[in-house]
Amino acid sequence: MNKKTETKEFTEEATTQEAVDRSSRNKETREASTRPVQWRPPNKLHAPDAPDGFVHRWIRAEMLGQEDKSNVHRRMQEGYELVRADEYPDSDLPVAEGRYAGIIGVGGLLLARFPEELRKQRQQYYSDRSNQQMEAVDNDWMKDNNPLMPKDKPERRTQVSFGQPRVDK
Repeated sequence: MNKKTETKEFTEEATTQEAVDRSSRNKETREASTRPVQWRPPNKLHAPDAPDGFVHRWIRAEMLGQEDKSNVHRRMQEGYELVRADEYPDSDLPVAEGRYAGIIGVGGLLLARFPEELRKQRQQYYSDRSNQQMEAVDNDWMKDNNPLMPKDKPERRTQVSFGQPRVDK
């Protein structure tokens, strides 16, 4: 055999070996390609994902066996909307009977959806109200200030550090 035909046979043999997949069939199964499931504690208040532009919140409908109509009514006036179980067919938490039959609920709580825009406005409202109350407390504290015995202006800063204590130079 001459050298040229020997080289040609060798390259043909190499390309056919490359084309054959030599991996075992066990490695191609679904179990081998998925990540192992991690254990986590059970969460009774797991809620399905909310549609875009909304958030899901649990609202109290019952406390100590007594119906809490005023809380549900107040939340509905704020803009909450109860989530129906037929909107999430894979949900296993529908209320079976009573006033809220067909609504997703667990343990005296009902799942409600709230528009994201209103949530931000509500959060800003309560943040502003809290700041006004703190300002009123500060003003009340400082109104009795005496120049002979001055009060320091209240400081509301916190600092959390981990590890070695900070050394000021």
